[in-house]
Amino acid sequence: MYRSILVPIDISETDVTRQVIPQVEAHAKTAKVHFLAVIPTVPFYASLGLAYSNEFPDRSGIQAKATEKLQEIVKQFNIPAGRTELHVVYGPPKDQILKLAEAVDAELVIIGSHKPGFSTYLLGSTASAVVRHAKCPVLVVR
Repeated sequence: MYRSILVPIDISETDVTRQVIPQVEAHAKTAKVHFLAVIPTVPFYASLGLAYSNEFPDRSGIQAKATEKLQEIVKQFNIPAGRTELHVVYGPPKDQILKLAEAVDAELVIIGSHKPGFSTYLLGSTASAVVRHAKCPVLVVR
C-alpha cells in the first residue's frame, strides 16, 4: 500500500481526468493523495515564438480560479477529504510535478496522458518527461 500519491491534474482536460479517477481510487486505499494543478508561466503559443505579451494577467486571480476548478475536480474522486491535499503552482508542469513529488515524498505518481499527436512528437509530453525523471514509480493512464 502507498502512503503518499501525487496526481497531477490538467484542469482544462476533463476527459483525461475521467480516465484517471478509477486508477487513483484503486491505488489510494489508505494513501494521502496530493492533487496538483500547474499553471504554466509562459503561454504555450509564446514558447513557440508565435506571440508574446509584456502584460501578464493577475496571478492571484488566476490561481484562485484554478484552485476552485481543482476543488470541483477532486470532488469526483471517492477519497475522504482528510486524505487529500490540493496544490496549485506556477511554472513548467514537468518541473513542478517532479519538485512536488519529492517534497511530499510521493511513492507513486498517477498522471493522465493524451494520445500521441503531432505536437507531442515535436515537443515531448509532460507524462513522458515525468516518467523519465521521477524517482518513484509513475502510472501513466490513457
